Amino acid sequence: MTPAENALWRVLRGHHLEGLKFRRQHPFGNYILDFICLEIMLVIEADGGKHTENIAYDTRRTEELQKAGYRILRFWNNEVLQ
Repeated sequence: MTPAENALWRVLRGHHLEGLKFRRQHPFGNYILDFICLEIMLVIEADGGKHTENIAYDTRRTEELQKAGYRILRFWNNEVLQ
């Protein structure tokens, strides 16, 4: 995991956020999601610089997740670390 993903995981693991259970590196179709809470259908992604090069890929991925009923929160790595 990246430093930003590690920082997020420290907050999300162990039901620390409102008692919700998050999983990390969870498979969804052909994708691996950074963090997911199946209970409330929420995906949290920490994006690094490579995501500026893969906008079409990220857009398609977001659309597939939304069609399946998930909400997605995306944060840039520098936002997480600050």
